[in-house]
Amino acid sequence: MIYPDLELEIPDELGRVHFVGIGGSGMSGIARMLHGAGVTVTGSDRGSNYSTKALEELGIPVAVGHDAANVGDADTLVVTGALWQDNPEYQYALAHGIPVLHRSQALAWLTRGRRLVSVAGAHGKTTSTGMIVTGLTGLGADPSFVNGGIIESLGTSSGAGDDELFVIEADESDKSFLIYDTAVALITNVDPEHLDFYGSRENFMRAFVDFALAASEQIVISADDPGAREVLTDLRIAETIGGVPATIRTFGEAEDADVRIVSVDDSGPVRFEVEVDGKRFAAQLGVFGRHNAVNAVGAFAVLTGLGFDPERSLAAIAEFGGTKRRFEFHAEVGGVRVYDDYAHHPTEVAALLASARAAAGEGRVIAIHQPHLFSRTRLFHREFADALEAGADHTVVLAVDGAREDPVEGVTGALVADDFSDPSRVAYRPEWQDAADYLAEIARPGDLFVTMSCGTVYQIIPQLVSALRARFEPQAS
Repeated sequence: MIYPDLELEIPDELGRVHFVGIGGSGMSGIARMLHGAGVTVTGSDRGSNYSTKALEELGIPVAVGHDAANVGDADTLVVTGALWQDNPEYQYALAHGIPVLHRSQALAWLTRGRRLVSVAGAHGKTTSTGMIVTGLTGLGADPSFVNGGIIESLGTSSGAGDDELFVIEADESDKSFLIYDTAVALITNVDPEHLDFYGSRENFMRAFVDFALAASEQIVISADDPGAREVLTDLRIAETIGGVPATIRTFGEAEDADVRIVSVDDSGPVRFEVEVDGKRFAAQLGVFGRHNAVNAVGAFAVLTGLGFDPERSLAAIAEFGGTKRRFEFHAEVGGVRVYDDYAHHPTEVAALLASARAAAGEGRVIAIHQPHLFSRTRLFHREFADALEAGADHTVVLAVDGAREDPVEGVTGALVADDFSDPSRVAYRPEWQDAADYLAEIARPGDLFVTMSCGTVYQIIPQLVSALRARFEPQAS
């Protein structure tokens, strides 16, 4: 991985900018914003996807494959942390003295002089960012934003607005969320991860305290999440000695939350009531899951903290239709619905499957789990198995998507499958076509299939749909 140099002074002028790994959701959004600001942008990635195609339609050249020649006459290189150190474009920039910025530093350049809302947390930040942006837009504001996923109602992950407000998803994985000049900080939860970078749980927790303390106006933090409450304890201590410049507001279902959820109905698209300052307000969202009620109330706390009317804020958030790769519907074949989701941590898997259960009604929930990273699979295979077995009627486990990591002997998807207490409820199918054929064979009308991973698992969906059609619509196929 390539980690940001947090001490690096970001130049005032970037010149011509080349993005290495431009197809990622965050990278593509930043590239689009720089292009819109009049900066000459080029990029490269190991393959093409919907993001690279959209960038090319804007006139941004994108090379497929990594080669030093792709850098061309760039004045600045922007990299994603997922790159290997030996990437030829990165090495070329180092050898020729071309300044290298981590994507977070390019984003910090974009947000200079703006009133910044930064959303951080181990889970829920993409959705929460999307809800805030959707809410602001519905309230008549015109914010700029860069999100980690495409906001379905807007059809994009980034946009340039005329208001002073700028909303971003702030990544905690490499401490880069500390470089932003944040006015309003939203912390959705603090579930320790990325310990390979931080070295210890204590360092991870301290980074969130530092992130919150850097906010100049408002800190909105979960009252439910145990990790967030630990951070809140440190903030309260700092508050007693005048070390917190911002106002602190808590949200969630906890009795002591400043912005409190008092009832939730998640049997369908989630409905809830929220109590703040002794008044209650009702809301219904267009998305499923109790966790999305919590995400919405965090967004609501941000909007009302910015001065917007409570009722109008909830109505605007209710227009949020989801983000790409967050319980995203793809197809229905023979009464079997196929969804995809980015869930790649046991907590996220549990929340996703709760949403899937509500959406499935009387049908079964069939999970297709692609373990992501050998390190994460080694650390959490038992937790993944527990979440999958508790939430799904049946699970198919695929091969590990190692992404930036080299294979680790003995670490395969079988680790997850072998941890199920009931072996009849899981099947390890590392080969995709075999997995698709098996899933079509066991499918019943009314089933809800959901693929899950932040890796490449969404690419199995065409094979899965084809296998389902061969079973349920043989004449059509």
